[in-house]
Amino acid sequence: MEHEYTEQELHEHQHEHHHEHHHDHEHHHDHEHHHDHEGTEEMSREEQVALLSYMISHNKHHAEELHELGHSIGGEAGTLIHDAVHLLEDSNEKLEQALQAMK
Repeated sequence: MEHEYTEQELHEHQHEHHHEHHHDHEHHHDHEHHHDHEGTEEMSREEQVALLSYMISHNKHHAEELHELGHSIGGEAGTLIHDAVHLLEDSNEKLEQALQAMK
């Protein structure tokens, strides 16, 4: 039995993100990502599959919205948005491969 996650359930656990960016002549990115999952229950494999399936669908929906936004904006910004949509689609393909590997 697969569990469908609601937006509220997906955003209830806390994620702390700390980013430090240095921009000078060279391009450096120092990223520190801290994910605090204290007090959260471990998910079963079925719940993990359900969550990943939901997130893939959610990402596809956002990519469609961004694609339309890129068309409405046009110009350089629109082109950059379309480039970002292609990256999202590539990421979703990897997530779908991970989902298939889990099944």
